[in-house]
Amino acid sequence: MVEWLCNAKLVLPDRVIPGCVLIEDGRIASILDTPRPCGPPPSGRGGLMADLGGLYLAPGFVEVHSHGAGGADFMDGTPEAFRTAAGTHLRHGVTTLFPTSVAASFESIMRFLRVFKEIKSSLMPGVHLEGPYLSMEMRGAIDPRYIKNPDPKEYEALLDFAAGDIKRWTAAPELPGAMEFGDALRGRGVLASIGHTNASYREIARAFRHGFTHFTHLYSAMSTITRRGGFRVTGAIESAYILEEATAEVIADGRHLPPELLGWVYRAKGAGRVCLTGDSMRCAGTAAGTSILGPLGDGLPVVIEDGVAKLPDRSAFAGSIATADRLLRTALEAGIPLHDAVRMMSLTPARIMGMDDEIGSIEIGKRADLAVFDQDIQIERVMKGGEWV
Repeated sequence: MVEWLCNAKLVLPDRVIPGCVLIEDGRIASILDTPRPCGPPPSGRGGLMADLGGLYLAPGFVEVHSHGAGGADFMDGTPEAFRTAAGTHLRHGVTTLFPTSVAASFESIMRFLRVFKEIKSSLMPGVHLEGPYLSMEMRGAIDPRYIKNPDPKEYEALLDFAAGDIKRWTAAPELPGAMEFGDALRGRGVLASIGHTNASYREIARAFRHGFTHFTHLYSAMSTITRRGGFRVTGAIESAYILEEATAEVIADGRHLPPELLGWVYRAKGAGRVCLTGDSMRCAGTAAGTSILGPLGDGLPVVIEDGVAKLPDRSAFAGSIATADRLLRTALEAGIPLHDAVRMMSLTPARIMGMDDEIGSIEIGKRADLAVFDQDIQIERVMKGGEWV
């Protein structure tokens, strides 16, 4: 199939330009950087013509950390839950999604992996495990029943069963056995990520050498500067800046981080090393007032108010209810230019996950995963692999 997408504002990694894009056999075949209304196909090429009416045309968004959406949680352990959550994110512009587990029993995580094997696709190319090897002090909304130290017998069994489906695993690097765990992940090509951690800079710098190169939801459930015996000790937050090569994600719902702090993270780390995430739970994309974090039969109840999910006692956030379009709007409120905000939702996460040669930018040869939106970042159309969905 050949289709020209014309009369669009193309959102490239470094600028926004008027132009049109040729889609052929599911990939980007040509890019013209001049405005053109619909008419005869450029250069005499045949095919369909789509006039986007001056709307923005951006690469499809890459969501690296989501627990669910549309009333479904990936830990529900059914194909329907995966499809419902992924379909909700797709309607909000996400064309690559990494379903994320929560700390749970070995059997629950295995069920999560087993169901994923049934439905994995280019929309969901792999999964992210969050826990159970996390800090009890920094657990946030994680169920304390399932928090433990890295267990080689357990994680090797999960890695063996997954057979490459696990693309990223979040753990606290200060735990006993964490360095061996990081080495095991690196040996399997899995991104080791620092999260729900009470570690000091020294512990994190050591972990960095063992493959822990990414920070899960920077500032959330993470240590900062403390004083011990009168001396200041830097924590995980500061480590993300000190380790310049490290990458990080931020929950950009405007609640977990105030917009001015999001803007500072962008200026300090740069759009090439920070990606946006929702860390969304099952009620993302719905109008629910209460919900469950984790599987329906064994999850934690949460309340939805002030645009965020909270534990019932309001002691901590339980995850966001944000979809990708809201993340972009928050980034713009923080003063981030549109092209960089989109980059932080597409090319940067694609690069973090090792997929930037295939997705993440409007570039000849890349898969035609695209999102069309207006000036208010309202999603109008989504293309996946050259097909409107």
